[in-house]
Amino acid sequence: MEAIRTEALTRRFGDLAAVDGLTLSVAEGEIFGLVGPDGAGKTTTLRLLTGILSATSGRAWVAGRDVARDGEAVKETIGYMSQRFGLYSDLTVMENIAFYADIYGVTGQEFRERTERLLSFAHLSPFKRRLAGNLSGGMKQKLGLACALIHTPRVLFLDEPTNGVDPVSRRDFWRILYQLLRERVTIFVSTAYLDEAERCSRVGLMHRGKLLACDTPDSVRMQMKGTLLEIRCDDTRRAAAVLRSSGAGAVTLFGDRIHLLVADAGEGRKRAAAALEAGGLRCRDLRAAEPSLEDVFLAALPKEDS
Repeated sequence: MEAIRTEALTRRFGDLAAVDGLTLSVAEGEIFGLVGPDGAGKTTTLRLLTGILSATSGRAWVAGRDVARDGEAVKETIGYMSQRFGLYSDLTVMENIAFYADIYGVTGQEFRERTERLLSFAHLSPFKRRLAGNLSGGMKQKLGLACALIHTPRVLFLDEPTNGVDPVSRRDFWRILYQLLRERVTIFVSTAYLDEAERCSRVGLMHRGKLLACDTPDSVRMQMKGTLLEIRCDDTRRAAAVLRSSGAGAVTLFGDRIHLLVADAGEGRKRAAAALEAGGLRCRDLRAAEPSLEDVFLAALPKEDS
């Protein structure tokens, strides 16, 4: 069963198409990652799906309801955590959760049971009386998630929830999301971190409002044409410049490594080795490598953007 579906969903701001003909579906109980750089259209997509923005054209359904026609009914079945989630820094952890519970009409024994469960779930029980403004970044994100879950939504929308959060807190946050999956909550998360996208059931690669690819991470990687060579050598930046000027293939820097996308593995190796030798650079390692989602995304960009 589909939890989310869009057909040619479009949102324009003047001449700019922030979301341009988006068609996708998300199954109930899966975690779907919408991936792309700033300005790709991720936040606008989430705002369209949650009824915060209206579409210029196209349609969207969430939990079986038309977002445009049944917006209020949709909001009762979803949880939404924006990039700047509306926590109140002068209220305690408990007071913030109580505020959101009141908005959704969660009261009495139901409120007490859900609150205790969420505090334990998010590892916030020892901090229930701490002011939200005094929490670390990772703890604020977990409190925001608890507030978004207080009414037990069927579909959870998260807009770059780990942006600016330390690696340990990011890991803990994803552990919580996996626990939610076991409870059949559908999760739609946007992220600029391609390593996080690897954790999703399926991913959509988005650029300038358009969906470039949409499938499981493994299937998306298989769509990449050519062979990826990973090169380690002295003076990585100069080596990358030499390889670019040689026309050996598409070059991307990854720390102390160079990723070179070539049409033919054998010919690509020969041209890369020859170019580096002619440039007076010693190659320490040159091997075929499995492409990451970042490699696939960069390869899929229009030529003028790559």
